[in-house]
Amino acid sequence: MPRVMKCLIYIGVAAFLHQLPRFFERRYVPHVTVWHGHLEEVCRIKMAPWVEALSLDAYFITYYGFRVLFVHLIPCTSLVVLNVLLFRAMRTAQINRQKLFKENRKSECKRLRDSNCTTLMLIVVVTVFLMVEIPVAVVTILHIISSTIVEILDYHIANILILITNFFIIVSYPINFAIYCGMSRQFRETFKELFIRGAVTSRKNGGSSRYSLVNGPRTCTNETVL
Repeated sequence: MPRVMKCLIYIGVAAFLHQLPRFFERRYVPHVTVWHGHLEEVCRIKMAPWVEALSLDAYFITYYGFRVLFVHLIPCTSLVVLNVLLFRAMRTAQINRQKLFKENRKSECKRLRDSNCTTLMLIVVVTVFLMVEIPVAVVTILHIISSTIVEILDYHIANILILITNFFIIVSYPINFAIYCGMSRQFRETFKELFIRGAVTSRKNGGSSRYSLVNGPRTCTNETVL
């Protein structure tokens, strides 16, 4: 099994185990209350006995601490480092491309150009991800501090911020799709082959590999073959 597939399985299992306690943390008990002058039986939410045995503070600090560390801080920090390394690699590739262009080594120059465009696309995608994930991490950290140490968070404002960040997370998905469509010729061609009946690509049509069906002649500033 490829290592990428193993990593995806491990991440999926870890995410499932992380959320598994939330399915069993509450119980519903009958409760009699007065409603419009009549006694009505309703359901009342209470925490499960095992949560009360651990104590609410210990349970939720552990849950949100794990979430902040492994869902927000480590991934976001890793992506920031990756972005910096990608940017440095792109700058180095630009310098090497200029040298190859001066030496009239066009084949190596073309390969560097494609690699540079791929790097640029990854930087844009990672930046969009960080822009929507970092605010969520900040609100979660403030929630932990406000619940355990000192009350510093206005939850009316926090709820509004959570709604806004969730909205931008949803918006980021079509933005990422637009980035792939706009910067990757191969992504567009593969998408058309999969979802648009009768679509043809330049390869099947015998066209040049330097030609894009969408944008015409390909330039290194905004597109990659991947």
